[in-house]
Amino acid sequence: MDRDVDVAPPLPESPAQDREPSATYPDGGGGLRAAVRVTSHALIAGLPVAVLGVVAIVLGPEISGGLDIRAVAAWRTVFTAIVIQGLPFLLLGTLVSAAISAFVPAWVFTRVLPRNPALAVPVAGVAGAVLPGCECASVPVAGSLMRRGVTPAAALAFLLSAPAINPIVLMATYVAFPGNPWMVTARLVASLLTSVAMGWLWIRLGRAEWLRVPKGPTGHTPGASRAEEFRVSLQHDFLHAGGFLVVGAAAAATFNVAVPHSVLRLFSDSPWLSLPMLGLLAVVLAVCSEADAFVAASLTGFSPTARLTFMVVGPMVDLKLIALQSGTFGRAFALRFSSATWVVAVVCSALVGWWLL
Repeated sequence: MDRDVDVAPPLPESPAQDREPSATYPDGGGGLRAAVRVTSHALIAGLPVAVLGVVAIVLGPEISGGLDIRAVAAWRTVFTAIVIQGLPFLLLGTLVSAAISAFVPAWVFTRVLPRNPALAVPVAGVAGAVLPGCECASVPVAGSLMRRGVTPAAALAFLLSAPAINPIVLMATYVAFPGNPWMVTARLVASLLTSVAMGWLWIRLGRAEWLRVPKGPTGHTPGASRAEEFRVSLQHDFLHAGGFLVVGAAAAATFNVAVPHSVLRLFSDSPWLSLPMLGLLAVVLAVCSEADAFVAASLTGFSPTARLTFMVVGPMVDLKLIALQSGTFGRAFALRFSSATWVVAVVCSALVGWWLL
């Protein structure tokens, strides 16, 4: 009976060369392999920079000679201004997003917002008034809300309303239009109406496959400190969104230089063409929402309703915001959502302007 028992022989120990280098040589092979990996990544990342540097040194004089120096200087000025305007508020947004991810429990949102998405949308739209930032700040915050379980329609309503109806923007509008408090009221009503309408429109017509919920830390990982979760979330959101801010700023600066201002004056005499024209101008100028009221006030050749359209569309749809949404929620979503938002914002501005202005 003992012969029927199959006793497996003990397995031989793995040879030293089959073991992990880091385990066998904790100070040798593992460190060398990490150094090689870091060096290879640095070479891959630095190669395009080196090539561009050589091209700039060799062909720089020829390229500069073929361009209008004033146009290049104007492009550089507009690009720098947009980036400098946007970066502080983008940092503010990522700080708020990281704080939500690391320190706010998920049950807070389920208790504050109504469970019915149709009711949660206007509540989130009104809540946008508490975030003193521009559109660059609202995108990472909305992404963090979605990661925490907030219904996308409510998060999108917050995304649109936060840069348009916060106290700083309304105060800037009051200063830019002295003696015309109705302009402040019209901006508040039209912006809030647009954000709520877009939230409800997403509930009705939006599809889950269009929206890519942003990936990233959601906070409260077992065994991890809140400070570490905050740092990881801040690093992830800021680095991810910063590159798209630069892309949007470059596109806006290119339009500012390429399109002459005389073209804009062709549309100022027509009340029906001036509204979509200033709506498109708000998209391509990409002015920060805290400053766009002063730009609108300077457009004295256009009607008050057209200037209201400029201020309503700008914080919700512009080139840098489209780029940020593309990187955060996906290009398919950004194109559809931005196009629909532009149409709704122009229509709401026309109705509110006809009513109040």
